[in-house]
Amino acid sequence: MQDLDEFTVTDEALRQMANTENPRLKEIMDSAVRHLHAFARDVNLTPEEWLQGLQFLTAVGQACTPIRQEFILLADVLGLSAVVNALHDKKARELGSQSSLLGPFFREGAPELPLGAQIVEKPTEPEIVVYGRVTDNDGSPLPNALIQIWQTSERGLYDMQERNGESMDMRGNFRTDADGRYHFRTVRPLGYSIPMDGPVGAMVHLQNRHGFRPSHIHCLIGADGHRELVTALYFGDDPNIDSDTVFGVSQTLVVEAKDDPASPIPGLRAVHYDFRLAKAAPGESGRVGADPTKLMKAAE
Repeated sequence: MQDLDEFTVTDEALRQMANTENPRLKEIMDSAVRHLHAFARDVNLTPEEWLQGLQFLTAVGQACTPIRQEFILLADVLGLSAVVNALHDKKARELGSQSSLLGPFFREGAPELPLGAQIVEKPTEPEIVVYGRVTDNDGSPLPNALIQIWQTSERGLYDMQERNGESMDMRGNFRTDADGRYHFRTVRPLGYSIPMDGPVGAMVHLQNRHGFRPSHIHCLIGADGHRELVTALYFGDDPNIDSDTVFGVSQTLVVEAKDDPASPIPGLRAVHYDFRLAKAAPGESGRVGADPTKLMKAAE
């Protein structure tokens, strides 16, 4: 029997895991153990701090519900979701439009609406129209592409927050026409604070961060034979456009609503954006994240 110290315990842990049959699981766990042990040594982690960390992670788990995913929120505010997104993009055989984060408020099963429909049930602010085309990287239109849209209300809340997940609003699924065109009506969403009433919000407070996301509209776009695109359109005049608390903004995704004579709905200020989808490898998906209800069910 060998007496273990802060260095040799790492070697012993790796030795005990050496017979892991799944090679990818072995690679991930070996690296996780090495980095976690190195982190503890680097900051000279104390037992009290270790227990505080465990209490924090326990609280994050306890805050998760079928309509709230605190672990996705944690990964987002730490920038980990953005890193995974960037790594995923690097592996693509080609890149289409810039991706962004799925976030913790995506929901499957939104209603499929006709082109031009309003996604907000009872808008209290002026309508805008969002329109454009979905093409491949060569500019060829992609008919019947599925565009899933979700956003906050003009009050800065998702339906999961305003309605406690009991019904859907500010969401809609659309299919592009034969020329790959799409358009829908909405209201400009309000930039908002991430949920600050849980353990992740408390951590953000301690870091003296504002916790705000700039005004944006989420888009999840897919077409047969192409890489699913998770992205969002960000309004450039939002005061937090340069300091998104979850690191989702890219310059190519910044838009504005303006008078546009080419708009498919005259008289409404319009956002024009064309999406390009990259060709997919067999079985490939571009999604990073999940419907919170699916994660809860998977854990049961």
